[in-house]
Amino acid sequence: MQYKGFVHPGFSAVASEFVKQIPKDERSGSALAVYFQGRSVVDIWAGKRDHQGNPWLEDTLALSFSTTKGVASVMMHILVDKGLIEYDKPVAYYWPEFQGAGKQEITIRHLLCHQSGLYNIRDLIDDAMLMVDWEHMIDRLEKATPAHRPGTSHGYHGLTYGWLLGEVMSRVTGKSFPELLEELLVVPLALDGMYVGLPEQQMGRRALLAGYPAQSRPPASQPRQRRKPNPLKQVRGQMIKGAFRMMGFDPDNIAAGLAPRGIGRFSFNDPQVVQSCIPAANGMFTARSLARMYGAIAEGGELEGVRILSSQRVREMAAIQSRRIDRVVPIPMHWRLGFHRVFTTGPRTPEAFGHFGWGGSGAWCDPSRRLGVGFIVNNSSGTSPFGDTRIARLNGAIIRCAEQIEGRRGPFRNIITDRFYDLVN
Repeated sequence: MQYKGFVHPGFSAVASEFVKQIPKDERSGSALAVYFQGRSVVDIWAGKRDHQGNPWLEDTLALSFSTTKGVASVMMHILVDKGLIEYDKPVAYYWPEFQGAGKQEITIRHLLCHQSGLYNIRDLIDDAMLMVDWEHMIDRLEKATPAHRPGTSHGYHGLTYGWLLGEVMSRVTGKSFPELLEELLVVPLALDGMYVGLPEQQMGRRALLAGYPAQSRPPASQPRQRRKPNPLKQVRGQMIKGAFRMMGFDPDNIAAGLAPRGIGRFSFNDPQVVQSCIPAANGMFTARSLARMYGAIAEGGELEGVRILSSQRVREMAAIQSRRIDRVVPIPMHWRLGFHRVFTTGPRTPEAFGHFGWGGSGAWCDPSRRLGVGFIVNNSSGTSPFGDTRIARLNGAIIRCAEQIEGRRGPFRNIITDRFYDLVN
């Protein structure tokens, strides 16, 4: 498969890895962009953007699930930098209606670190389509009770994260999330594609997700008759759940945090979903825009003479807040203030941070290496809530190329010791 776009000669290995990952199924495509030392060194795209086999174009947008959380977090940090928000102030200081039902102790820091206990989307709403209604979601969060005392544990807020941050930012600025996104990031950095709630005039640019239907389905008029459970599957499921519980993890929390009722009928290709504002899950981006944003952070908050964050703020964003196992996702994510660790196939990344998403997308920066990366895709293959092996392999190739250009390290690494390092750091 051939890619289009630009690649610096020193990053040719990245382009080779990129094209290997796109299925030749006439409906899958992808785009990748990399900033290194403040300059674009990779800006490529390939494959198809829909079931009709239309080509992926230079300006194609892809819905990037939880990669959106990283963008929302950057916006929050910009407002902190402006003096409008403080990390350790209670959320209710900015959003008075939030304080009921035991939430008065929840701070902005708790929100950013997934420690507020408000991850249970399954009990919050009775149908996934309600997620397109901002006011309804805010009302439900105002009435919600935390699953644990704030700050004592953390559970990945797979869907609620965006409304929590978004409403705080709206309260202090008087502007909607899309308006703030435009003002804080899109205009200053001259981004060519960064939306949460895609405008009608941009709908023609989007890639369709290969694994989702064109529309969400309404609830069935008659409840479906449940199949008689398979005894072998029941035993196997109980054994798996028992093993998780022995490790101190409740597998029911996965559904609570990630799967609202009716999610099987909910399609992220549905125009109503795409055009709504779900700031934890439905951002539509070009890889170029994500890489440019993270490229600015990698340069200490400034790119091409435009400063979006102070260097001190970037250092605070990068500081690890928790290494504990998560209640919802049983992986040590090493949560920063709104960002997690960066996974690779080999190179160590102790100072890198960003956010990856379901379906395989992801974006991140490494200030120590002066790298900013954005990766978007419309085909999910063996994915997790935080991307899959595709982005890990790309990340490894990107870092190795950057290090070879700098002469810092050679191409050969001890993968065993690197993986041990990754587990404990």
